[in-house]
Amino acid sequence: MQNTGLIRRLAAIVYDTLLNLALWIIAALVFIGFNRGEAIETYQNLPLQVALATISFAFFVGYWTRVGRTLGMQSWGLQLETSEGQRPTLASASVRFFAALLSWAPAGLGFLWQLWDKDKLTWHDRISGTRLVYYPKEKK
Repeated sequence: MQNTGLIRRLAAIVYDTLLNLALWIIAALVFIGFNRGEAIETYQNLPLQVALATISFAFFVGYWTRVGRTLGMQSWGLQLETSEGQRPTLASASVRFFAALLSWAPAGLGFLWQLWDKDKLTWHDRISGTRLVYYPKEKK
């Protein structure tokens, strides 16, 4: 068990982004249906923006608190844990979600911070008291 590296973390993010995007498309189709099939401008539609943000929050926080990993994290052998090795609580997972947005804000510096951190932790790892751990598959 070890804190994961940046490449493995980013690979899981790409996978989860694609899954999240699929959920957003489904939500947008529902809104388009209510708009009689006409296109909608996302930037002008506050209910759609709230729905998309809620979907992302529920996706990440739901997976983190229920199984400790998203589907992308499962694919890359990653597990989200507290510093005590437990599954995160709803509160710590929620803090992590919003702190991760802050990590992206300055051109991803919060993620890149891991390259200089002695424990390989990102800003949102530190802020939420969680860490992303790599569990290599056991050889048979």
